[in-house]
Amino acid sequence: MLLEIAVTSSRGVAIAAQEGADRVELTTALELGGLTPSQGLMESGVEAAGGAVEVHPLIRCRPGDFLYSDEELSLMEREVRSLMSQGARGVVLGALTPGGTIDSPALLRLSAAAREVNAEAELTLHRAIDQVQDAWHALDTVMELGFTRVLSSGQQATVSAGLGRLQEMRRHVEGRIQIMAGGGLALSDIPAVRSAGLDAVHLSAKKVVSTARGEAVSLGAADGADPTAYLVTDADVVRAARLALGD
Repeated sequence: MLLEIAVTSSRGVAIAAQEGADRVELTTALELGGLTPSQGLMESGVEAAGGAVEVHPLIRCRPGDFLYSDEELSLMEREVRSLMSQGARGVVLGALTPGGTIDSPALLRLSAAAREVNAEAELTLHRAIDQVQDAWHALDTVMELGFTRVLSSGQQATVSAGLGRLQEMRRHVEGRIQIMAGGGLALSDIPAVRSAGLDAVHLSAKKVVSTARGEAVSLGAADGADPTAYLVTDADVVRAARLALGD
């Protein structure tokens, strides 16, 4: 069973590789659900991977919903081409219609951009699938579009709550596309996910660090949160996940 770690830095890529991850989703702003990494981060991430772990950038130009304008899709097409050209093994995508279905034309544009650069680029549909009205139709659609895998929490807030649906999704696709469990995934969930026969697990393995000394001045946030805090990849969590998977 494969292990994917969502990381936000080249150091996170290196930790994931050292601790036995098979793949990283490279992103920024995990606190916003993840956004597209910069070209500089992609370059340093591929260098840090050293061929030991696959790097798959998330392509998401803004936080919020997955309903994209033509202008936003054009931007993301550029991001796909650029990051694929820097050595990405594949990209992580998602787009929906106002009616809560997979936006096939949008995903065709983005997937075509990836495969212009590398005909064998892997395509991951992210958790946009957890917001669709009909998961079965969505799975059929992304299989027709040539996607490699789907990341899902089983249309629930956490993998633990959605595990039954994830098993149903696995049975529905009959091995034609990979089902990767992710979203609120705890280390204690991994044995059950493995027993369910899914293809991979995805987690951020993150911890919060802070450099605050006394009372720090906020530079924009008005919610009372620590303005010096940020997220990093926790090597201990990645190592524990690898051990729990037993591979």
